[in-house]
This record gives sequence, C-alpha cells and structure tokens, in this order.
Amino acid sequence: MDALLGAFWVTVKLTVYSALGSLIWGTLLAGMRVSPVPPMRGFGTAYVNVVRNIPLTVVIVFASLGLYSTLGISLGAEGDIAMINFRLAVLGLIAYTAAFVCEALRSGINTVPVGQAEAARALGLSFPQVLRLIILPQAFRSVVNPLANVLIALTKNTTVASVIGVAEAAYLMKGWIEEYAALIPIVAVFAFGFICLTLPTGLVLGWVSRKVAVKR
Repeated sequence: MDALLGAFWVTVKLTVYSALGSLIWGTLLAGMRVSPVPPMRGFGTAYVNVVRNIPLTVVIVFASLGLYSTLGISLGAEGDIAMINFRLAVLGLIAYTAAFVCEALRSGINTVPVGQAEAARALGLSFPQVLRLIILPQAFRSVVNPLANVLIALTKNTTVASVIGVAEAAYLMKGWIEEYAALIPIVAVFAFGFICLTLPTGLVLGWVSRKVAVKR
C-alpha cells in the first residue's frame, strides 16, 4: 500500500510541476504567436508545429539521453539519478504540454474583440501591456475547459516518464504485473487511481469555467 501511495504521489508531483511550467511557458508562447514582431511570431509558430508533432516518448528520451547522458546537464541534482530523471521528465512534459497550452490560449485570444486592443493602443498602452492587462485575462476565462482537457491529458501523459526510470504509477504497475502476473486486478487498481486523480480536476475546472465564463 505504501508503495502504491508513493508511486501516485510521484505522479501528482509530476503533474503539478509540469502543469505550472506548461502554463508559464505556454502563455509566453501564445504571446509570441500573436506578437507584432515577426521573429518572435515565427519562433512561436515553429515551436508549436514541431513539438506537438513529436511523440512525447521521444521528447522524454531526448531529455534523458540528449541533455543528461550526452551533454551532462543534471538540472542541479548531481549524483542523484532518481532526482535527475524526475527533473528531466518534468522538463520534457513542460516542453511538450506547453505547445497545447499555447494553442488553447491562442484560441481564447481570438475571442477577444479587436476593438478592445485598438482602444487600448489608442490610450498609449504598449503591446505587452495590452496583452497582460486587456487580452490575457479575458482569454484565460474563455479557455478554462480546453485547459482542463490539457491538464487531464498531462496527468495521463506522466506515465511516459517511466521510460527513463521515474518511479511513478505506471512504473510500479509494470513491476507488479511482472512480479505477480495478475494483469486485470492490477490494471483495475491503477485505472481507478488515475480516475481519482483526473475526475475531480475535470469537475472542479468545469465549475470554474461556468463561474468565470465571459458573457458576450
């Protein structure tokens, strides 16, 4: 039981850290996507189109083999292999999920009337000020449901971290199946665990979406 709770706790930490990082990086990417500066707009577009078409497993394996094994980047956890793998998995999940956060947020930006941005610019606000004060607050309120879907997908995607040895729920499930050869009961236990993680998230964010929805 302790091993099961410990594995799901690792899954929760992977989800939380990756979600926070993805929201920050995805918001920056969305700002680049709508930026009036062509190089920034080009970088945001290229990043999203490239990263979201690469399988997550490849991204995670690249983080482990490319950054750590080849370049020696340990993300401040020298000598602690478990921590290095955990941080590399978080980095890979952030890099991958941010592309989907960016696109969800960009769809919200497109719902904001153009006249509001033009009025803000007429008052002398710069593009970052218009984006931060006028557009993004409304865009976030419009895309709570899409962001909830991204977050739920992220929770399930944490199982990919097991390919580089992160001891989360899927890693433990694989070990139990090999040890006990009781496929159906073990899979049922872990499926129930993931339902317990994702169902409340969907319900809470659905409620938040109804509360903060922009009436147009």
